[in-house]
Amino acid sequence: MEAFTYLSVLLSIILGLAITQVLQGFRGLMLARTRLHTYWPCLSWAVLLLLLDVQAWWAMYDLRFHHDWSFVGFVAVLAQTVPLYLMAGLVLPDIGIEGQVDLRTHYYANHRWFFAILGLMLVTSIAKQVVLFGNLPAPLDLGVQMIFLVVAVIAAWTPREWYHKALIPFSAVTIAAYITVLFPYLH
Repeated sequence: MEAFTYLSVLLSIILGLAITQVLQGFRGLMLARTRLHTYWPCLSWAVLLLLLDVQAWWAMYDLRFHHDWSFVGFVAVLAQTVPLYLMAGLVLPDIGIEGQVDLRTHYYANHRWFFAILGLMLVTSIAKQVVLFGNLPAPLDLGVQMIFLVVAVIAAWTPREWYHKALIPFSAVTIAAYITVLFPYLH
């Protein structure tokens, strides 16, 4: 068995758990639909997070060409998946069997942690490239990650609703373009 085949199992489990967490959140919302007060930024980030989880798993395939694995290198890769799982645990509320479910209240109660962890994920993504390959990501990749890092820091800091609502279309378009340009095919 190749090293990456072995190592990718744990990465896949963590990303699979993150996806499961978000999907279970959607299931909980469907079951609580009569008690649910929706808030579209919360739902939008749940969908975008699913996309980010799948993109991370997709992009990890390129690591199969890396053959000089060290524990530190693996931890750098692992460190990128852990924030995705933590974000999945924050994006939608745990649904109880009673009481109202207010997504707006949940969103603003957790936005600081959610966006701080998003920023951490971006920092670990850049660090992963440095640890594994000794250089920064390609300019376009680094540029998008730096823009998102700034956006995430602002989103963690500000509770301004207009900012959080404007962030959704910006993020959706940017993430879609990022994937389309940098990760359209497995190579």
